[in-house]
Formats: sequence, C-alpha cells, structure tokens
Amino acid sequence: MKFVILGKDGPEGARLRPIHRTAHLERLQNWAKKGKLILAGPLTDQTGSLIVVDTESFEEANTFANEDPYLLHGVFQEVTIHPFHQVFPPETDVTP
Repeated sequence: MKFVILGKDGPEGARLRPIHRTAHLERLQNWAKKGKLILAGPLTDQTGSLIVVDTESFEEANTFANEDPYLLHGVFQEVTIHPFHQVFPPETDVTP
C-alpha cells in the first residue's frame, strides 16, 4: 500500500534542517534499499517535505513517519499520512 507523508516544517525548521539532514537522509536511503521509498524531497515553497512510501500497512507508514529525525528534533512540527493510489504512470506488472 502506498502512503503520502507530508511533513510540515516548524518555526525552527530552517535552522534545524541542516543539523539533522544526514540522519534523515540515511533513514530514507535505508528504506530505498528495501524498496519501500518511492520518492522524497522538500517542498519548494519551504513549508515542509513530501515522502511517498510503499508499506505493508498504515501502521508501518505511521511508525516510519513518527520515527523520522526531522519530526523527533523539531524540523517538522506536524506529520500527516494519507493513503495513496497511483494512477499515472501506471504501475507495471513485474510477475513472470
């Protein structure tokens, strides 16, 4: 199941982001290696970040979001998670 995670920056987000960036990116890299990270990046209006994950359940996505260094250390003041259905581009069937 895919989920969109929206992290809304807190008032100290810009100042704290560089401090916790390495830990945040390492965590994303680990999920990418597991095939669970679809995409991630900051919103260009500097209000937060978007992360799209593919997990077994909402609970797994929720745990991932709530253990993110950006949330734990105040870069994000709020995180919301939304179920997501990818329509385009269509997912390809990789079964033999």
